[in-house]
Amino acid sequence: MRLDPWTDEGGLALLLRLNTPEMTAHLGGPEPHEKVVDRHRRYLRLDGRGQMFRITVDGRTAGSIGFWETTWQGEPVWETGWGVLPEFQGMGIAAGAARLVAEEARAAGRHAHLHAFPATGHGASNAVCRKAGFTLRGEATIEYPKGNWHACNDWRIALSGD
Repeated sequence: MRLDPWTDEGGLALLLRLNTPEMTAHLGGPEPHEKVVDRHRRYLRLDGRGQMFRITVDGRTAGSIGFWETTWQGEPVWETGWGVLPEFQGMGIAAGAARLVAEEARAAGRHAHLHAFPATGHGASNAVCRKAGFTLRGEATIEYPKGNWHACNDWRIALSGD
């Protein structure tokens, strides 16, 4: 498995494949096409404020993962999120990709922590965090997408020695 930097080629098609009712059930449901296109453009323009990746397994695209800047409880941090295509689920790919993206965030240097905020009821994503070495800090409420508030777990991994 490897992480390939997000590119214009194939990126939008991957986001469209990930934008299904099953894949977005814990995120408020599928986004309209225009919003997916906007997301793709934002991924291409992170410019040092994070990096999105295509997860590649045996030369095949398995999903996406990345990290981006956010402010959490008054502290600048990296946040991560992922989506693994159904045919690749249940094989440990998300946890492996989460470990790799933590290394990428560590190498980027700017923040001491990487957070993930899976919905409290999303057992698979919470298991990914646990398997990837994140520490559960407790429940929180986040807004994602805009206008959609939901309960999540705050998972964090230290990127520096503290």
